[in-house]
Amino acid sequence: MTAVSGGGGVGRDLMQRLERRDATVGVVGLGYVGLPLAVAFAKAGMRVIGVDADAGRVDRIGRGQSPIEDVPSDELAPLVRTGRLTVAGSVGRLGPADAIIICVPTPLGKSKEPDISHIVAAADDVAKILRPGQLVILESTTYPGTTEEVLLPRFTASGLAVGEQFFLAFSPERIDPGNRTYALSNIPKIVGGVTPACRQLACALYGQIVERVVPVSSPQTAEMVKLFENIFRSVNIALVNELAIMCRRLGLSVWEIIDAAATKPFGFMPFYPGPGIGGHCLPSDPYYLSWRARMMGYEARFIAFADEINGGMPAYTVQLAAEALNDQGKPLKGSRVLALGVAYKPGVGDVRDSPAVEIIDALLLRGVLAREVRLLRKPFPTAALSAALAELLGPSDDC
Repeated sequence: MTAVSGGGGVGRDLMQRLERRDATVGVVGLGYVGLPLAVAFAKAGMRVIGVDADAGRVDRIGRGQSPIEDVPSDELAPLVRTGRLTVAGSVGRLGPADAIIICVPTPLGKSKEPDISHIVAAADDVAKILRPGQLVILESTTYPGTTEEVLLPRFTASGLAVGEQFFLAFSPERIDPGNRTYALSNIPKIVGGVTPACRQLACALYGQIVERVVPVSSPQTAEMVKLFENIFRSVNIALVNELAIMCRRLGLSVWEIIDAAATKPFGFMPFYPGPGIGGHCLPSDPYYLSWRARMMGYEARFIAFADEINGGMPAYTVQLAAEALNDQGKPLKGSRVLALGVAYKPGVGDVRDSPAVEIIDALLLRGVLAREVRLLRKPFPTAALSAALAELLGPSDDC
């Protein structure tokens, strides 16, 4: 058995259960992050209790039907059927859990300030059932300090001591929906614990389902790692989007330039331009850090500038469509435009903050003719694409 730094007898007992894989794991939030985790732990041999506030989702998962692409129903159903994975609508059902992982949404408010209301609600619910020997891990992306400033006081209010009677850590989710190369098991897991015992136990838990666990010094460090990863992407996407705009004015191919630059074997990583950013991370995560920095008296200028460029790409895309039609002697108003792809990335059904939605809305506002066309999934078969074009244009229209 791995020795636990502190944590007393409850820490040693929990470590034994984790290493024997006879622990019970509770997962709060069964979306793109929580459901793959729940399935992975169940497949590893642990008993899993999943909780979600959406009654429809609870019912669907309870019947073995997966609501997300990354978890096939034929993988989920046997776990549900055998009782290895059960679902509930209340955190109160997690009393028997040895470890509780919180994977709830962290959206932005109307003024793009962090909205951690789901984290607060989950933490309050967990605090009501917290008992000695439990490990609680937050995975929801949030600003640095949330674990120790929001969760910790709620959990210690009952008199339990962190690192001795219960254990608390942060481990950022790194799920990339639709990615067939990197999935939960082969993406390194960052873990920061409030105490060394908290970190050890969280590492031991994730070590049952991932190939590599990367411990860091604190929850704040782990929280910052996640934000930096996505800010890195946001800033570089903004840079290449701006490059695309400049290349067009210069009469150059941005694609040729990127491909040529990517032949350099060091010091360069290719990013590619697009109509904007979407999904559950990039449009919101950078604001969690910029808000936190503003509270500390510092303005995060790179984050703001990157958002300005990326946020302007849907309008720029509409402008390109208008110019392309103008070159053919056609106005945007009254034209028919086929939009291929509505999700924020290929291969997923997620339209959260998708720039395609903003583009389509802008086209309709500028007078593009609306006609309902069935949605297609990539790859687009030639026959299916031809049928969609025929439905959009009609037999007598010019392309």
